[in-house]
Amino acid sequence: MPLHRYGVLVGRAVGRKPGTAKDPHYHVHLVDGHSDYRIAVNVFSREKPSEVEYLILSDFLHPVIEKVKNLGNGYHPLVSQPGSGALDFIRGNLFDPKMMRPLPFDVPGPDNDLNEMIDFWIVKAIADPHARIFAFGEAWGEEPQNDGVFGFKPGQGIHDIHMNQGNVPAYQKDDGIWQDGGMFLHLPDGNRWVALFLKFQSQTWHTDDENGHPLKGNKEDTPVHDDIIVTPPWKNNETPTDENPDGLIRIVAALVNARRFPEEEWVTLLNTSPDEVNIDNYALLDSQENRTVLSGVLGAGQCMRVKVKAPMALSNRGGIITLVDAAGRRVDGVSYTKDQARHEGWTVVF
Repeated sequence: MPLHRYGVLVGRAVGRKPGTAKDPHYHVHLVDGHSDYRIAVNVFSREKPSEVEYLILSDFLHPVIEKVKNLGNGYHPLVSQPGSGALDFIRGNLFDPKMMRPLPFDVPGPDNDLNEMIDFWIVKAIADPHARIFAFGEAWGEEPQNDGVFGFKPGQGIHDIHMNQGNVPAYQKDDGIWQDGGMFLHLPDGNRWVALFLKFQSQTWHTDDENGHPLKGNKEDTPVHDDIIVTPPWKNNETPTDENPDGLIRIVAALVNARRFPEEEWVTLLNTSPDEVNIDNYALLDSQENRTVLSGVLGAGQCMRVKVKAPMALSNRGGIITLVDAAGRRVDGVSYTKDQARHEGWTVVF
């Protein structure tokens, strides 16, 4: 079953404790003006391989920011569905999965481990009294005892600050869609948003739309099997295939704010492969997962301009566009902001 108390914790960072061999979590002490909380960030995995994959985007732009930026300090439950402010690494088009890299949490030397990568930004947030942190995951508390790291009482906070789907069988009870963890930092100097995303290497990238369990039959998307580590092709920038379609066809542009009324919205696709691709029953999805079903054949290296059909719609207030294959696996996904969509008649290029 999915996480019990999924949501986002908002507040100011006032302290931190990097992970250690005895406690492989990076901890952040957060306050909201009334209460104290702890953010527990996994920097080590119990499942092989143990190194956690991470991605830090130092200039994060995505429509989900509009959903959460005006939330007050404190904990806010989020409905696990698109458009609520909830995160989904696969369906939310938050980042390109090929950008994630595994990294040890503690290595001798400067600027070469996950503790230090996270610490660089948390120290900046602590130094700025106007900076705010948005931590997505599962909340806990209020505990009767003092917090085990920072000592405040009652003990409470948020954890599971990582992908929460596609787990190995031992942890599939936590699987679900639109309930992934993550952490945003808002630094008012320059109005900068920084995003941290974490994923265990044992988690698969393609999951079903009902429970967030790994899709069956994805041999190349199963990182661990009988202690043999299998690296998914997209991690090493290997060539996409029909069985592992990530990046096979790319969404390269979209007209989201047309001059003509009623609006005619278009999405441009590019076949990146040297072979033609049968796109029968492929589909484009909008932010609410409404679909435009595709058909035909897309030639090698060719583009196709697809007219968006109702109920699918591309909002002028920002949104996401996802391409899935006939089996429902993500092929590509993009996002655009309200600012990108404000120019009437202009095509957004991704």
